[in-house]
Amino acid sequence: MEEHYPILEGAEPFSIEGGRTGILISHGFTGTTQSMRPLGDAYGAAGYTVYGPRLTGHGTHPEDMERSSRHDWIRSVEDGYEWLRERCDTIFMTGLSMGGTLTLYMAQKHPDIRAIALINAAVDIPSMKQVHELQDVRFLEAIGSDIKKTDVTELAYDQTPVKSVKEILALMEEVKADLDSVACPALIFVSDEDHVVPPDNADMIEAGISSEIKELSRMHDSYHVATLDNDQGKIIEETLAFFKRFSAV
Repeated sequence: MEEHYPILEGAEPFSIEGGRTGILISHGFTGTTQSMRPLGDAYGAAGYTVYGPRLTGHGTHPEDMERSSRHDWIRSVEDGYEWLRERCDTIFMTGLSMGGTLTLYMAQKHPDIRAIALINAAVDIPSMKQVHELQDVRFLEAIGSDIKKTDVTELAYDQTPVKSVKEILALMEEVKADLDSVACPALIFVSDEDHVVPPDNADMIEAGISSEIKELSRMHDSYHVATLDNDQGKIIEETLAFFKRFSAV
């Protein structure tokens, strides 16, 4: 898909060259790589090779996102996976919100992904389904920057394309229907209070995946964008410890 607007500063894809073990990182719906950069830097400092793709249609302008589809977003993470495959023997994946949905999708399609970490991942958001009743409406209010910590802002769109909401609904439906095909170890982070993705999504995921090793980690001091919130350190520490259990790094 051809994009018509320049990439916003801070929304660029990023990569960090490290060892032969890689971590693919995905940001969320209407967000950017800015929300995942602290994790990427920490993973890189720990010796991992890291790639954080910018999902197509994100980090430019809402009109670009409106023209993109879930297939474009999948292609973005698939490209990141291939970049890591060329450099690494082992791959992990971490995703926030829709990035968590995409992480589940990738675990379904690529059984060689060693383990995954999900952060407020989305598989069912009932409030979004009202878009199917809307007519002659292109954009809704923004959903980004749901952060408890003061003076922190997520780089995200100030409006949400209706067409894109329909795309994420289709993606969630597809991923949710095939949850039991996820068999790799999974670390599932969930915020007690989340104004975007209902916290019970974590329970649905934990119950639905077939992984023998699946651990739930509750975040008591963050809202939806926990990677930029008060539990950022907890996420970094616990994902590094979790991945280390299944890695030579």
